[in-house]
Amino acid sequence: MRRSDRELKDREQILAVMKKCGVCRLALNDGGYPYILPLNFGMEEKEGQLVLYFHGAEEGKKYELIKKDSRAGFEMDCSHELVTKNGKDGCSCTMKYESVIGRGRIEPVPDGEKQDALCALMRHYHEEECAFNQAVLSRTRVFKLIVEQMSGKAR
Repeated sequence: MRRSDRELKDREQILAVMKKCGVCRLALNDGGYPYILPLNFGMEEKEGQLVLYFHGAEEGKKYELIKKDSRAGFEMDCSHELVTKNGKDGCSCTMKYESVIGRGRIEPVPDGEKQDALCALMRHYHEEECAFNQAVLSRTRVFKLIVEQMSGKAR
């Protein structure tokens, strides 16, 4: 990291940033090019391992790409604020932000664990108990990214 003074070194700080973010962008391998998609997500620590959960329709390009290569990168950012300074050299500006990047491998969530994974996803956005329409649940595909490495940065 070029600006080590902005690096978040504590895991709890990184997790706190992730909890504030509303979207996680996944980067998948599309024949040597990145295929990036924004997704709602949930997260959970299981036996010291961070797991990110995602959901979607039963079919789509992302599943085709994951089947070919389960490796993925992820990025999330939040707390954006433009900071301007007026001085003798005119106006200059910078941004305040918090961000996390990382990588891991994607796996499908088995049907028996799907509802728990979706509840983790819903808890990310609100505290209410989750109940799902079983007809919709059966048409929803859930997958997880097991985080292998991550880093955070803030200004």
